Amino acid sequence: MFKKILVPIDLRHPDALEKAISATAAIAKSENIPVVFAAVSTAAPSALAHNPDELQSKMAEFAEAQGRQHGINATGQAFFSHDPSIDLENALLKAIDETGADLVVMATHVPHLSDRFWPSNGGRIASHAGVSVFLVR
Repeated sequence: MFKKILVPIDLRHPDALEKAISATAAIAKSENIPVVFAAVSTAAPSALAHNPDELQSKMAEFAEAQGRQHGINATGQAFFSHDPSIDLENALLKAIDETGADLVVMATHVPHLSDRFWPSNGGRIASHAGVSVFLVR
């Protein structure tokens, strides 16, 4: 059914990803679908990584651990933006294209009143991506 799954992640909040990763693993195992865990960050030094190579390494380690834990074929990839706080949607849409993913599984939050005015990242990706998007609360 699907050829590749992209899972946007934030390594600073791994606990918030558990349900989305479990859902991803179930889908991936059903048809041996490869998974790409994707993080968007700035190339400038941050609390997460001092440089792009360090973040790529952390993504590879994360994906390897998830692959072992869930029995899936997983890779990790970092994507870079000058300002991820305002450019996250565009960076994730680019990641979808670059990886060739045809399914995005994304953790999201319970809607709040503010979402009527500023949609969630997951909502924006679902509205603009040309692929299937599964939002997991």
